Amino acid sequence: MNRLSNKVAIVTGASSGIGRVTAKLFAAEGAKVVVGARRQAELESLVAEIKAAGGDAVAVAGDVRSEDYHKALVAAAVQNYGKLDIAFNNAGTLGEAGPSTGVSEAGFSDALAINLTASFLAAKHQIAEMVKHGGGSVVFTSTFVGYSFAFPGVAAYAASKSGLIGLTQALAAEYGPQNVRVNAILPGAVDTDMYREMNDTSDKQAFITNLHALKRVAAPEELARSVLYLASDDASFVTGTATLVDGGASITRT
Repeated sequence: MNRLSNKVAIVTGASSGIGRVTAKLFAAEGAKVVVGARRQAELESLVAEIKAAGGDAVAVAGDVRSEDYHKALVAAAVQNYGKLDIAFNNAGTLGEAGPSTGVSEAGFSDALAINLTASFLAAKHQIAEMVKHGGGSVVFTSTFVGYSFAFPGVAAYAASKSGLIGLTQALAAEYGPQNVRVNAILPGAVDTDMYREMNDTSDKQAFITNLHALKRVAAPEELARSVLYLASDDASFVTGTATLVDGGASITRT
């Protein structure tokens, strides 16, 4: 407990899934948390849960495609808690799926805007604040899809999420001298709304489960613990990594 004592964190995509459970874990470990997503009601219920458990959080709803929204999240951290130490840029979308020859330019661009450009805009303002306070930790949610594994019909998702790995490395190299660490997690299948949207039949779920060495999909809490490690001082010499948290999907051929 208290691995994040006296830390201030931003978590995007916090209304559900990995983001929600990570925000709760950060708060349980002592961080003060600014939670962000589009859905105000879900964010308010998350803040209520965190406060009921003895933590401290504020909600700022908005669209991650907006640079002003990222400015507002950082401003909320500073105004409420005085600084920013940690950012978990987790908001994302599956994007327009289907045969790539039929994907629209608008659909592809929207996936890039939400999964990649928004993460850059977030880090731009988060890192600028972190360097004022001696450093910090930025974590992105990428994916194993398009890195160690590929599926048909998800080119926009794979391309936009893979781009986060290059962004991670570039920012880590640029801001390492100022003690800002930047890493990405690459989840395998995680039991979230997005997973169930992609795998909406028992046959699809069985196929995905079998791709993993552990022969199961992850609970969101399992990803949250990996994010906690990267966010915390336990990972003080870890930066620029694309960290597979994939249940062995990358090495399984059975």
